[in-house]
Order: sequence, then structure tokens, then C-alpha cells
Amino acid sequence: MPTIMAYHNVKDTKHWLASPMRKQVFEPIGVTNIRTFIDPQTSNRVGLVMDVADMEKLMAFMQTKAAADAMAHDGVLPENLVLLIQS
Repeated sequence: MPTIMAYHNVKDTKHWLASPMRKQVFEPIGVTNIRTFIDPQTSNRVGLVMDVADMEKLMAFMQTKAAADAMAHDGVLPENLVLLIQS
């Protein structure tokens, strides 16, 4: 099971941290152990580390309207989303 790191900017860090949306959309597709991070140097840059059971399922989900809606709800700025896979 690969571990993924993702980082991106958000409109409101406090809102993003408090949101239950990540758990709601990722757990049904087999994503577990989601941990959140903030950049102390850049107030609106945040990140996640998570374990992914099925990378194809995650990548397919990221192309859906449900993923776009979840990102919009959380104030994610998707144009700077970066996903890194543990090597």
C-alpha cells in the first residue's frame, strides 16, 4: 500500500483543517491514515500524507465532479495540487 503526500494552497487554512470532507470522500475509496500538515512559512499552503490501497481508484476519483466539489468545499486551489508517491 503506497503512501502519498499531497500539497496545495487553500483559501482558508482553519476551514480546511476543520473540514470532515477528506475523510468522507477518501475513506470509501480505500484511503486510510490521513494526516494533515500546514506550512508555517506560507499561511495558506497545506498538505496531506495518506495510505492508498488502490492508486488507480484514487487517480480516477480525482478526475470526478465529486472530487472537484470536495476540493471546492474545502477551499482547495487545485491548480497547484501536487501528488508525490513514496518510493
